[in-house]
Amino acid sequence: MEDIKDRGDVNSLVLSFYDKVRKDDFIGPIFNKIIPEDHWAEHLEKLTDFWETNLFGVPKFKGNPMRAHINADKKENYTISQEHFGRWLEIWFLTLDELFQGERSDLAKHRARNMSTGLFLRMCEHKPK
Repeated sequence: MEDIKDRGDVNSLVLSFYDKVRKDDFIGPIFNKIIPEDHWAEHLEKLTDFWETNLFGVPKFKGNPMRAHINADKKENYTISQEHFGRWLEIWFLTLDELFQGERSDLAKHRARNMSTGLFLRMCEHKPK
């Protein structure tokens, strides 16, 4: 198996990963509710930009993931939990291990773990007391 080497690989990773996410019984309903069907192509392109920026330093991504996750939790009546982030990471690692092997794949795991922890903690700060 090869490592992630370019945007094409990042796009393959994102497409494969979110295909699994959307079908997942636990987190799929959240994603499918928050992102309308006709917005998925645009969202996947934005996520490809996000991961290309994170893995290759290409300054393409424009957005605010923190705000998006806080808003998603609000739309879900503040029910998004650590278990949801854990399942997201589990699917991310599984997808990476199916497709790639190497330093950049390991970096994608490390960055996802750090981001998910940070996003979850910030979401908790915005939950009603």
